[in-house]
Amino acid sequence: MRTPAYPPKPSPGDRVAVLSPSSGLPGLFPLPYELGLERLRGEYGLVPVEYPASRTMGSTPRQRADDLHAAFADPDIKAVFASIGGDDQITVLPLLDRELIRAHPKPFFGWSDNTNLLMFLHNTGIVGYHGGSVMVELGRPGAMHPQTAESLRAALFTPGPYELRPAERWNDVDRDWAEPATFETEPPARPGTGWTWVNADRVVEGRSWGGCLEIVAWLLTADREIPRDPAEFDGGVLFLETSEELPSATEVFRTLRNMGERGLLGRFSALLMGRPKTWSFERPHSEREAARYAAAQRDAVLRALRDYAPDTMAVFDVDLGHTDPNLVMPYGGLVRVDGPARRITVTY
Repeated sequence: MRTPAYPPKPSPGDRVAVLSPSSGLPGLFPLPYELGLERLRGEYGLVPVEYPASRTMGSTPRQRADDLHAAFADPDIKAVFASIGGDDQITVLPLLDRELIRAHPKPFFGWSDNTNLLMFLHNTGIVGYHGGSVMVELGRPGAMHPQTAESLRAALFTPGPYELRPAERWNDVDRDWAEPATFETEPPARPGTGWTWVNADRVVEGRSWGGCLEIVAWLLTADREIPRDPAEFDGGVLFLETSEELPSATEVFRTLRNMGERGLLGRFSALLMGRPKTWSFERPHSEREAARYAAAQRDAVLRALRDYAPDTMAVFDVDLGHTDPNLVMPYGGLVRVDGPARRITVTY
């Protein structure tokens, strides 16, 4: 595996690709999608360019792969944004031309099911960016969360270190994207709770790897894009988060256990565990139920660490996934986790 390198950054005024490598949800929910495109233009000064499958539900893996190839090969496109995630991007991976993408490195922004592409880019030698999807972060009702907006701006335009901060206010309760009234006000938010640190007696600096826990589990099952030599992860920073499917604590433990049995979990020097999403339309938890769910997930992670990586430093409730705000994480980029100072700094 090549050590990932940072691709050239776009500048205001540049054209950027917007495509749907997973699901064509922009075709079903145009309101957050159009709002996200508007903010790319108005708030970041970029020119979004849509691709054929961007709004197509049921597009084939080949169509989505073709869009990716076209976006990366076009010299006028300076960055690539995923509209949203989905659940079958793994079927696109075998169709991708690694050499074409390697020859045209560009910043890619996406998360959730886009963990597939981020891992593919990592193994191709390109740093990607976990976060910044068009429909979710850019299409947030009312306004972008200020911490998300600042993080995305830094990742887009500014090379060098950027310090992540605990969320001042956060939310994980969704509203109906089909209702215009949803977009008239910002979502309600709760006061921030800060981060929880474990084994925070050292400073760790390393390359990041991970993403959405469920997608990592699928890739492990398919044995796809997982480095053959676990030593490649030595000293790295693992970051994980869970989705709106609300996996059980048992499922979370078993995934981490299986990573431990494979010899992966104990290789990392630090784990950044995203704040768990605790609410979905199918499971609209009360605050008490949500707190129990989050506590059970933390206990599951701690149990796996005790069994397979007892010395690993861990930070819980980092805002890097399916909750709001969603801070951008460089995938394969440099991360510094300073336990004594309780600081996390990423390099964009």
